[in-house]
Amino acid sequence: MIISIDQSTSATKALLFDDNCKLLKQVGVPHKQHYPQPGWVEHDAEEIWQNTIEAMKEALSALPEGEGMGESLSVAITNQRETVVVWHRETGKPVCNAVVWQCMRGQQICDELKAKGYGDMVKEKSGLLIDPYFAGSGAKWILDNVEGARALAEEGKLCFGTIDSWLVYKLTGGKVHATDYTNASRTMLFNVHTLDWDDELLEMLTIPRSMMPTALPCDAVYGEVCDEVLAELGCNADIVKIAGILGDSHGALSGQMCFAEGFGKATYGTGSSVMVNIGENCAPAPDGLVTSVGFSALGKTFYAFEGNIHCTGATLNWLRDQLQLINGPQEVEAMATSVPDNGGVYFVPAFSGLGAPWWNADAKACISGMTFASIKAHVVRAALESIAYQVTDLIKTMTEKAGINLKEVRVDGGPTKNKFLMQMQSDLLQVPVVRSEVEDASAFGALVMNRFALGIWKTFDEAQKAWTALEATTPVHTPEDMAPAYAGWQKAVQSLL
Repeated sequence: MIISIDQSTSATKALLFDDNCKLLKQVGVPHKQHYPQPGWVEHDAEEIWQNTIEAMKEALSALPEGEGMGESLSVAITNQRETVVVWHRETGKPVCNAVVWQCMRGQQICDELKAKGYGDMVKEKSGLLIDPYFAGSGAKWILDNVEGARALAEEGKLCFGTIDSWLVYKLTGGKVHATDYTNASRTMLFNVHTLDWDDELLEMLTIPRSMMPTALPCDAVYGEVCDEVLAELGCNADIVKIAGILGDSHGALSGQMCFAEGFGKATYGTGSSVMVNIGENCAPAPDGLVTSVGFSALGKTFYAFEGNIHCTGATLNWLRDQLQLINGPQEVEAMATSVPDNGGVYFVPAFSGLGAPWWNADAKACISGMTFASIKAHVVRAALESIAYQVTDLIKTMTEKAGINLKEVRVDGGPTKNKFLMQMQSDLLQVPVVRSEVEDASAFGALVMNRFALGIWKTFDEAQKAWTALEATTPVHTPEDMAPAYAGWQKAVQSLL
């Protein structure tokens, strides 16, 4: 039995799987979002911990009495990545609320670092851009602004961690302070070449090395759940190992079995997260993208390019809620296919600016190319097409500029059930687009690392057998067929830059 903890930005889920990777029970507990002032976002790390216990306890209630005990029960973790917690080493109490990855309080710190010329060094060593999105600036802010925190850190009395580290510390009763390479690679403090914390990066952000967790491969055994926590869970197991940890996007990459170079995953949600496995050689990312550790398992470390699109599925919600052109996403495909093409209409959904690969925060959403012949269906179709175009922009930037041969894109999220969208995506990228039966890809990726860590699966091929493709969409149009429409999209985007 495996409990996969999926600690996300909005909630904590516990998913109980049996030894055949069948999901037995899923429990989600939301936590409060704190906005103490404009641009700031916080979470209460203690609330997240209590919610983790609550979710795990309820998930375990699905087990018949006596099952899942002993060494047959283990815990895996996947998590929101860049959110940072700083806590007292002895008491386990946070010095303040967690600084969430969405929080902008580190902006001034990042601006000063860029002005001092640190950008190239940070990208070379960490693979990242200097940005408050990443955990390092949040940690520095805490040390600089929470009374007494800097002095305690210098004395070795504080711990730094992303949410995975916080949960491991609490689950082990304070015995283990560790993280995995993927979460570490999102801090702006980790050298993705040496796979260790970097003294120059730590010094740049004035963070004592004594605060840092031990960084380990994703498929490590991190420790054991302590007796006190087992009692709180109502679990009479002798040993429950914590085995397998990775950040949520990396979990989706692994959960979709993108174990080889050239395989990518795209998650279609409110926005979209796109990640492509670039192999075992760490390469600098094209402008506007970042390089991270994709995953590290079975003695190998694979790197990935990553980019995030602000607005994909949210565009369809806007059509429903604001323009009332549709009653729900279920109507979109039929309406889009009721016309033979977009009628020259393009919808660039820059409601929150343009994300990767364009990175223009000042851009505004735009519907262009309308004439008196344009009808509602053209606008709806253009909105749907914008999802495929944006993902294509990002993946082409990742692969063409880095010389990577894209082999397949594996997809998850609600919009992937839209056959028109998946066909257009395949035609634009000229590779198969595959939808799997894995709905909680991040949690399943943590399970994969758990099985590797415990030696149950010894090869990537063994893991692959646990993954089933529901539907594969292959190209039916040539690049030449798609070129005019794609050129029209790029012209629409350029008009906003």
